[in-house]
Amino acid sequence: MRERGITFGASPDGWFRLDPFPRVIGEQEWSELRTGIGQRLRALDAFTADVYGEGRILDAGVVPRWAVETSPHYEPAMRGARVRRWVSIAGLDVVRSPDGRFRVIEDQLRMPSGLAYAVAAREAVASVLPVATPDPDLSPVFADLATALRDAAPEGVDDPYIVVLCEGPGAAGWWEHQRLARAVGAPTVTVADLEHRGGALMARVDGRSRRVDVVYHRTDEDRFGDTEVGRALIEPCRTGQVACVNAPGSGVADDKLLHGYVEEMVRYYLDEESLLPSIPAYPLDDAGARKRLGELVVKPRGEMGGLGVVIWREAGREERQRALRSIESDPRAYVGQELVELSVHPTVCDGRLEPRHVDLRPYALLGDDGVRVLAGGLSRFAPDRGSLVVNSGQGGGAKDTWTPAS
Repeated sequence: MRERGITFGASPDGWFRLDPFPRVIGEQEWSELRTGIGQRLRALDAFTADVYGEGRILDAGVVPRWAVETSPHYEPAMRGARVRRWVSIAGLDVVRSPDGRFRVIEDQLRMPSGLAYAVAAREAVASVLPVATPDPDLSPVFADLATALRDAAPEGVDDPYIVVLCEGPGAAGWWEHQRLARAVGAPTVTVADLEHRGGALMARVDGRSRRVDVVYHRTDEDRFGDTEVGRALIEPCRTGQVACVNAPGSGVADDKLLHGYVEEMVRYYLDEESLLPSIPAYPLDDAGARKRLGELVVKPRGEMGGLGVVIWREAGREERQRALRSIESDPRAYVGQELVELSVHPTVCDGRLEPRHVDLRPYALLGDDGVRVLAGGLSRFAPDRGSLVVNSGQGGGAKDTWTPAS
């Protein structure tokens, strides 16, 4: 991986950490997962469109209005926006519970990362393992991504001009941003390269000004509102001049409190029972939930990458006191999620195999032909024995994940 220059700036040493021992998910389990992921993504897309449209689920009291309007990623300016598709790509965080069933611990709709790393992981493992991998070449998933980006284009745009918006070489995921841009045939641009002209969004690319139809948003700025990214994107997205993947405000659907209502969303929009349930989470303005902190994981509602997460039973006194002060200052900004003992998987540690806790990051795309759950994905592992923290930015690594073809 180092020889190929596959970096990840958020990891402690700046490199993407890959374990050579792959994770295998069998055909029956993958079939159930794939169906549940597709169902969940359709419900989340319908919820986002409804929140910024008629608000039927809020009027019906199925999801509390206050929970939406206090979400850090709710964008009031997007109400009534002309958006063809709110959610085009998702990367769910799935865990196997002690009862053996897969459940979703978080829904990742704001710039879900890792797809290019999943392809790189397969290529690297296939080149060194003395056994045949199920699909040595996962790169066709990039064609699926390109199709989803084109399908998100504004109405009437058949051949959209697509750009990948990121921070440039200083971004933690710069290697992935470049790889994705090359794969979908789009240039990388920064906010400084964008300008408005006559209601259209223009990008400066190779010294020329080009009208943009689709923005694949991959900056670290996951809030819009009064930010540089928001000032560049919200107005053209609101008026239907530009499509952003995923649309501004879609982060309301991966809010860690609203995550607990996805089963109700599935029933409301699809008239089905949820096949892939959520790990329950509770608002911490509830006194009963605060009494149970020892059984919970405290999470800020709007952060990603494990930021601000406190596993209460493992936290020291000072960490708990800091968390309590934050909760008391704004109790609706935090949730307490049920603590789940993640399953473990053999992982190479100092030349031998040891168990490490893992989760699964599968990727799904929503386009004109429906949901496509991509083969493979990444299983992320914790760096230390017994640790439940699998985030790469916290020292965790990834495994190639073998699944049947999707």
